[in-house]
Amino acid sequence: MKELTHFSTAGRARMVDVADKPTTGRTAIASGVLRMRPETLARIHAGKIAKGDVLAVADVAAVMAAKRTSDMIPMCHTLPLSGVEIGYDETLPADADGCVALRVVATVRCTGQTGVEMEALCAASMALLTVYDMCKAIDRRMRIECVQLEEKHGGRSGSWTRGAQA
Repeated sequence: MKELTHFSTAGRARMVDVADKPTTGRTAIASGVLRMRPETLARIHAGKIAKGDVLAVADVAAVMAAKRTSDMIPMCHTLPLSGVEIGYDETLPADADGCVALRVVATVRCTGQTGVEMEALCAASMALLTVYDMCKAIDRRMRIECVQLEEKHGGRSGSWTRGAQA
């Protein structure tokens, strides 16, 4: 197991100094799932949510969250992001309660000295929270599940993909 780098030798919290790390292309992909009634998802697609175009607003919220990650996570570096993309997938099966899944996938890229995993996780989370906020008046059963890192590429540790051999 690797040493935790966000603590000094005295055990105090610190922001890791990345000045000596090489600048490389970095990519991270994170996802999360919002479970809801099928009628709620149908209303989202039909544009029948009173607060507006749910997925368009979620896209903007996700980009804003990625850009402001260092304002929310104390030890994150401020990074010059080169791209943030948000996608949606509805191919997961309904659960035992009949709730369907809206899966959000956030891809974040930069060229920098540290990775963008937290930015991708923040983007996915904020997209889910935005959809939840815009639909909560019509569906109190919604629930957010399984926000997780799917892939990361670049940097000293190279690439990692969920489900691949370690």
